Amino acid sequence: MKSLNLLIVFLSELAVIGAVATWGFTLGTGWALRLLAGIGGPALMIALWWLFGAPHAPHKVHGAARVIFETGWFGAGAVALALAGYSVPALVLALVMAASKGLAVAWHQ
Repeated sequence: MKSLNLLIVFLSELAVIGAVATWGFTLGTGWALRLLAGIGGPALMIALWWLFGAPHAPHKVHGAARVIFETGWFGAGAVALALAGYSVPALVLALVMAASKGLAVAWHQ
């Protein structure tokens, strides 16, 4: 079960990046802003994860700061999906991420 949970956490990380891209490409503004948000948003999320959240991040956060960072990072994915018009998948993503991260904390993953 612990290995399956790690897979779910990893897939949730990818889902956040995809959700932000979806939000960016579905903005109702001009194509230039959609392109910028659809590529730049995921790039920003990847950079933040690399800097602060990845296992070998150069500035990895711990403790309460980690909880705040991950809540914001994963929450941004769910909010982005909801803003793109996919409220039910956003809710499912948020619930799966919360359960999976809760198990990861309980299992010291």
